[in-house]
Amino acid sequence: MKHYINSEILSISTIKDIIETQKSIELSEEAISKIEKSKAYLDSKIENNSTPIYGINTGFGSLFDVEISSENLSQLQENLVMSHACGTGDLVPKEIIKLMLLLKIQSLSYGYSGVQLQTVQRLIDFYNLDILPVIYAQGSLGASGDLAPLAHLALPLLGKGKVYYDNETIDAEDLLKQKEWTPIILEAKEGLALLNGTQFMSAYGVYCLLKSFKLSYFADLIGAISLDAFNCNMSPFNPLVHFVRPHNGQIKTAEQVLNFLEGSEIGQSKTKQVQDPYSFRCIPQVHGATKDTIDFVNKTVKTEINSVTDNPNIFVDSDEIISGGNFHGQPLALALDYLGIAMCELGSISERRTYQLISGQRELPNFLVKNPGLNSGFMIPQYTAASIVSQNKQFATPASVDSIVSSNGQEDHVSMGANSATKCLKIVENIERILAIELMNASQALVFRDAKSSDFIEQFLTSFREVVPFVENDRLLATDIHNSILFLKNMGIDNDVVFN
Repeated sequence: MKHYINSEILSISTIKDIIETQKSIELSEEAISKIEKSKAYLDSKIENNSTPIYGINTGFGSLFDVEISSENLSQLQENLVMSHACGTGDLVPKEIIKLMLLLKIQSLSYGYSGVQLQTVQRLIDFYNLDILPVIYAQGSLGASGDLAPLAHLALPLLGKGKVYYDNETIDAEDLLKQKEWTPIILEAKEGLALLNGTQFMSAYGVYCLLKSFKLSYFADLIGAISLDAFNCNMSPFNPLVHFVRPHNGQIKTAEQVLNFLEGSEIGQSKTKQVQDPYSFRCIPQVHGATKDTIDFVNKTVKTEINSVTDNPNIFVDSDEIISGGNFHGQPLALALDYLGIAMCELGSISERRTYQLISGQRELPNFLVKNPGLNSGFMIPQYTAASIVSQNKQFATPASVDSIVSSNGQEDHVSMGANSATKCLKIVENIERILAIELMNASQALVFRDAKSSDFIEQFLTSFREVVPFVENDRLLATDIHNSILFLKNMGIDNDVVFN
């Protein structure tokens, strides 16, 4: 199966399908034509032309006024890639590197970048053969594009740096010899086209969104299990309540929870408190606000991944080469900070439900275990969830409000969107852990109820209890937490459900 680049708009659901079905990618005929047309135009413009064109026959950043002779244009681009590969810190996950390749190829395919066709084809070879450049998570200011991480993405084209291949980390030079490939000789502007761009931030954005859509669904489902486990009043989910405050996410959440609990014996029982704590009663309002935020971020990321974000841009039909600022990551920086904050709230309210479930209320035993005292039961998993929630609050501090001057004052406002991106991933991964702990507690609590939940939830919990059985007496709960996380991580959900 293949996906043809530039033949359709990329969406989060399209990318999910490309990844899950392991489609190879190929340039459409239209994309090939655009790339070749742009390259031919650029070659014609710089031939015997001494007029300064930024990054093509000049230096970079604050060195924009240094002219470069025609015989050094290729060396200029290679020097750019090598000098900018200054990443450090944690290694970028392989899944995100592969997304970076896909998104860089997509951006170059529009024909506004002046690159060689063989350069794009080599990136496609990397993608299709799972040759993934080794990239570091720290180093980008998210303004002149993601310079450092994208430089590491580009290094193997030159036979430099390292790559992951066949479950090994090897030198790119050795890989090229193994494949009998010659290194790409970068021509005018190519290094700049490869390094300018937002594909590091965008790839993190796509990855975080894919997880966020799924975790939003699980937050509703696990919240619904907790509602029955705590024997909650269902009146706050009545559609009448939400149609008088019609935020889309709020309405969707209430509907989804009611669908999950349809036919529940516990939900239909009359022995209810008049009101429940906010962490149960306000699930539609809190989860719904996060849904609306995810939708907003999805629109921003979708626009970004279908855009040209390098500089300068080549407009063949208008006969212009324009130096602008499409590499600036401000839209993504704000969006990813917003997504991180919104996902934090799913963890915050989840931990509060966990706390209520172990509190010995509503005819549930203290810490959800027989013989409390002799057994500590589910006392400490709530500590774990609380510590993660606290850490998320620190990660949620916006990165996008900061800016540090660089390049001798030429790049005097930067987005810090790369930090927004890496923080957002940490938050999202933490949410998966917090929800996994709530699921353990809710599953344990339901066993103490005399009535059953809905058929859907009972079937879901039957599968879950094969991985995390009922806790009769104290045991090593770290194992159960890890198994619960893996259960959520490995559970596939249809696109129609995730993106509804």
